[in-house]
Amino acid sequence: MAQTVILELPDQLYRHLAGRAAQTRRTIADELLSTLIDALPEAVVLPDELAATLAALALLDDDELVRAAQSHLAVEAAAELEELHLKQQREGLTAPEADTQAALTQQYERAMLVRARSATLLKERGYDVSGLLRR
Repeated sequence: MAQTVILELPDQLYRHLAGRAAQTRRTIADELLSTLIDALPEAVVLPDELAATLAALALLDDDELVRAAQSHLAVEAAAELEELHLKQQREGLTAPEADTQAALTQQYERAMLVRARSATLLKERGYDVSGLLRR
């Protein structure tokens, strides 16, 4: 059973959806429904802040999405995470080190989700993303 919803969209969002709909050869309603389905995955419950970040990616233009798909965890944070991982394997971590590792792992996972979602959106817009995530 389907439900009908009447929704007023800001002009900028409407134009963006209309452009995406034209690119994918779908109606605006189908594009909006697809966007909602993508933004509200049933199997994964994300923290509100992360879910909002991922949903907002759909509003970015192509250049901004490319930058998001190529973003990385800060070099210093990646090095510290690797160091902690190696130390954990060698000798174990103290409680503060384990907390730091957990926080850095969360940052890394967030960055990977943003990269993956950005690449997915670019692919849906017709871009070849085969080289984007290798950087």
